Amino acid sequence: MAKLYFYYSSMNAGKTTKLLQSNFNYKERGMKTVLYTSANDNRFGFAKIVSRIGLSENAKVFNKDTNIYQDIKESKNISCVFVDEAQFLSKKQVEQLCNIVDDLQIPVLTYGLRTDFLGEPFEGSQYLLLWADELIEVKTVCFCGKKATMNARIDDKGNVLRTGTQIDIGGNEKYISLCRKHFTLGCIA
Repeated sequence: MAKLYFYYSSMNAGKTTKLLQSNFNYKERGMKTVLYTSANDNRFGFAKIVSRIGLSENAKVFNKDTNIYQDIKESKNISCVFVDEAQFLSKKQVEQLCNIVDDLQIPVLTYGLRTDFLGEPFEGSQYLLLWADELIEVKTVCFCGKKATMNARIDDKGNVLRTGTQIDIGGNEKYISLCRKHFTLGCIA
């Protein structure tokens, strides 16, 4: 039975590495997969999913107008759909993923952040948390050793930022994962 999975965490927990490993497992067994990533993130090239440990794979790109359901429905012999940067999905696209699972009987594995740098939910994450069949937390740690659950945006001097647009693509130079206590205090070390 197909299910919708949401693998969520704060930054730098290894979500993309898990996605690429799972995709490899399907492909190693001769199964056809489809990978999606957000048009918002082109740090490593357009239409590429790249992990921090160097694994990569080409992917289709989604933006707010992409109809993922229609795309998959028109494809042949798909065994699994993978979505990286799932926080950038719209509510409608999460509905489409539900329909891929329910109508087409294809498993969908999504990977993304639960919250933004202000501790607020992303639209895609909000509806994945509500509608996914399986929620899987990918854990990482704060500098203090506690579980990191929050994403702090920092400036070039290491100061925690509390204002700005929700989406500002970046990696270790721009974000740090913190426990709730250190996120609230604005303390990064």
